[in-house]
Amino acid sequence: MSSVTEIKQRELFGHPIGLYVLFFVEMWERFSYYGMRALLTLFLVAPIITGDPQSGYGWSNAETISFYGTYTMFVYLTSIPGGWIADQFLGQKKAVMLGGLLLCLGHGILAIDAQWAFFTGLILIVIGVGFLKPNISSMVGGLYKKGDDRRDRGFYIFYIGINLGAFLGALLVGAVAAKYGWHYGFGLAGIGMALGQIVYLYGQKFLIGVGEFSGGSKASVEEQEARKRPLTKIEKDRMLVMFLSFLIIIVFWGAFEQAGGLMSIYTEQKTDRMLSFSLPFIDNEVPAAVFQSINAFFIITLGTLVGTFWYKWGKKGKESSSLFKMAIGVIIMGFGFFFMTKASTEVVMDGDQVVEKSAMIWLVLAYLFHTLGELCASPVALSFITKLAPLKYASFMMGAYFAATGLGNKLAGLVGGLSEGAGEFQVFTGIAIFCTLFGLLIIAILKPLKRLTHGAEDNERVMLEAEKYELADPDINN
Repeated sequence: MSSVTEIKQRELFGHPIGLYVLFFVEMWERFSYYGMRALLTLFLVAPIITGDPQSGYGWSNAETISFYGTYTMFVYLTSIPGGWIADQFLGQKKAVMLGGLLLCLGHGILAIDAQWAFFTGLILIVIGVGFLKPNISSMVGGLYKKGDDRRDRGFYIFYIGINLGAFLGALLVGAVAAKYGWHYGFGLAGIGMALGQIVYLYGQKFLIGVGEFSGGSKASVEEQEARKRPLTKIEKDRMLVMFLSFLIIIVFWGAFEQAGGLMSIYTEQKTDRMLSFSLPFIDNEVPAAVFQSINAFFIITLGTLVGTFWYKWGKKGKESSSLFKMAIGVIIMGFGFFFMTKASTEVVMDGDQVVEKSAMIWLVLAYLFHTLGELCASPVALSFITKLAPLKYASFMMGAYFAATGLGNKLAGLVGGLSEGAGEFQVFTGIAIFCTLFGLLIIAILKPLKRLTHGAEDNERVMLEAEKYELADPDINN
C-alpha cells in the first residue's frame, strides 16, 4: 500500500488530515504577512518624529501607494521561480520549508528599529513567500486524487485558514502597533510565522507522499514520461485557458488590493473611526490598521455558506464552472466600490484639511461585498489551476497564478495613485463600473473559454468511476 493511499485513509471531517496541517501553517503565515501589511502603508506615511515609537518615514500618499504596489507585486512574482525550483529541484514540501525559514528571518528582522532592517526584512519576505505560497497551495491539491470533487471544498477550508490568520494578524498586530509602536507590531507578526513553521515541522507525518520531489531517480516511470513528453493538444489548450484566466485575476486583485493601499490611507485620513465605547486593546478611536481585519472576518463567517451555495448550485445542474464563479466574483467585488463612492461624497475638505469625515458603515459594506466577490473567485481559482495544470508544470503554473496576483497588486498601486489627481470619487466609481463590465464580458464569452478546458471540471463523478477512485465523502458516494 502506497504512502498516498495511507494518507487518504487518515481523514478528519471527510478530508485528509494533511489539509488541516496545511490549514494551520498557512493561517500563521498569513497572520504574519497580513499583520505586516496592515502596518506597511500607515508606517510609511506616518510623520518622522525622533524617538517616538509611532514615528514613520514621512512619505507622501502617492509614494507610499506606488511602493506598496511594487512591493506586493514582487511578493507574488517570486512565486514563478519558487514554483519552478520546486518542480525541478526541491519538490513542494522542501520549498515550503525553505520559504518558512526565510519568512521567519524576514519578519524577525522587521522588528529591529532601523532602516536597513526594514528593507532587508521586506526582501527576505518577498523571497520566502515566493517559495511558500505556490507550493503549499499545490500541496493542498496533491492531497486529492484526480476527479475528487472534494477538492474545491478542501480549498474553501484552506482559504478559511488563510483568512483566519489575516483576521487575527490585522486585528492583533494593528492593535499592538497602535499601543506600543510599529516595531512591536512587526515583531508580533514574526512570532506568528515562527508558530507556523513549528506546525509544519510537526505535521510532516501527515504529509508523507505529498509534495515530494518527483524528478531524478525518485520519479516513477509514469512521472518520468509525463515530464519528458511534449504537451498534448488538450494540455496546450488548458494552459491557454489558464493564462487567459490570469487576466481575470489581474483585474480582480487590481481592484481588490486597494484595501491595503488607497483604502487603508483613506481610512486613516478621511474615515470617522470614533466609537461611543471602548474595546479590548482599543480606545474610542479604532486604529486604521484594524479595519484590514474586516475582510478576513467576513471570509471566516461567510466562507462555508458561499462554498455550500456553489456546491448545491452545481448539483442542480446550473452553471458553476470556475470561470463563471470568477466572473461573478469580479462583478460583486466591483459593486462594493459604489459604497466607497458614497463615502467619498460625505467628506468635506477645506483646502488640504479634512473638515468632515465619512461614516465607517460605508467602509464595512465595501469590505462585505469585496469579501463575497473574493469567496467566489479566489479559492476557486486555486483549485482551477490544480485541475488543469500538467504534472511537469504544476508548481510553475501555481507560481504564475500568484504572479498574476502580483501584477494585480501593482495595478492597484497605479490606480490608487491616481486618487491624488483625479480624486477618490472618480477612482472608486471608475473601478466599480469597469469591474462590472469586465465580469459581464467574461460571462458573454464563457462557452468558448470552457471548451478550452476539455471537460476538466465536467462529469467529475464519471471520471471517478472510470478511474476507480473511492472517496470517503458520503455526499459523493451516496
